[in-house]
Amino acid sequence: MRVTNTAPAKRSPATPASLLFITLIIIMQCFSAKSQPAGLTDRQIAFKRAASLNNGVSISWLEQTWNKKVLSINPIKKSDYQLLKKLKIKSIRLPVAFSQFESSQTSIEKVFTHIDEVLKQCKVYDIKLIIDYHYGKLNDNNFLTETPKVINLWLLLTKRYITESPDKLFFELYNEPPHMNPKVWKDAAYNIVTAIRKVDKKRTLIVGASNFNSIYELSRMERLADENIIYTFHFYEPFLFTHQGADWVGDQVATTGIPFPYNAQKFPNINPQVVGTWGETNYYQYRTDGNEQSVKDKLQIVKNWSNKYYVPILCGEYGVYRKYTDEDSRCRYIKAVRKNLKAMNIPGIMWDYNTNFSIFNGEPDLKNLSGCMKDAIDYPSAKQ
Repeated sequence: MRVTNTAPAKRSPATPASLLFITLIIIMQCFSAKSQPAGLTDRQIAFKRAASLNNGVSISWLEQTWNKKVLSINPIKKSDYQLLKKLKIKSIRLPVAFSQFESSQTSIEKVFTHIDEVLKQCKVYDIKLIIDYHYGKLNDNNFLTETPKVINLWLLLTKRYITESPDKLFFELYNEPPHMNPKVWKDAAYNIVTAIRKVDKKRTLIVGASNFNSIYELSRMERLADENIIYTFHFYEPFLFTHQGADWVGDQVATTGIPFPYNAQKFPNINPQVVGTWGETNYYQYRTDGNEQSVKDKLQIVKNWSNKYYVPILCGEYGVYRKYTDEDSRCRYIKAVRKNLKAMNIPGIMWDYNTNFSIFNGEPDLKNLSGCMKDAIDYPSAKQ
């Protein structure tokens, strides 16, 4: 607060009362400044940078460990970056299966070269980049040996990109920590952050909770001491809908043809394979969970946590497995998630650009983007 002098140019001597008033104002200013949380500026920067990541998408080719050509190809061309700009994509999240490549010096250098190229193109097209450590092996039993491996990799990356603008390049420390002791994960995250900070004190780091970046685990997590962190979560609720028919999940999601929102006339019979799994409970729960209000209520859980600790949060993944889901339902779901993220000022990143969760019907191209999907992602021409 600034004290403004409104007295005439010719001033009378200050009275004892006025001197006391001025002294009190100065004391209050000093107390207010000292009572501000340490590092408030860093936290404000983290909020600003989090907002800059909104309307992002993951490009996932470097996490495709099953693809034997993963290191010899780069499927993202100049035309893809141009398309992303047309779609007003502000950030790219680049998941990288580092632990699968770091056993070979040649492989890891090839990975770094690919990252360099993506970063180069992001600069050309003014898109923010998140480097995401994907597919780690950390768990409750091996954290003492695995955490140093993660740290060593991040130190390589930190030193390699130390001169890159912290407004444009972000580090996501570990994708989807498994269902493990939250205290063990928090200790591991603390150690990774601490190691990076010894080299780079300005980079904004992205950290999620255990149980695969669960909204529920994040709502129970205590924030880390570091002020320059964005906390991430993944949102696929209701999972029965977003992952219907996904074979890598298992029998739990074997029921397909599930609409969004729930519609009694169109709701399919339960697949017998689901009976006896947790998917059976989800199937019957969908009558109350399969709607926009439920989406809003669940996002509110993490928003409340963000407010409690006054820290920025990021929806690092959301989307729908497309193989067994009708287009209208996909559009309605994505629109519902985006609408509520926007209302809560939570930036969001879709999963993903060009694989089985893609918003396109075929190769990424505006002609392969349905009218309802253009509306769902608020593509400008949809309203013209």
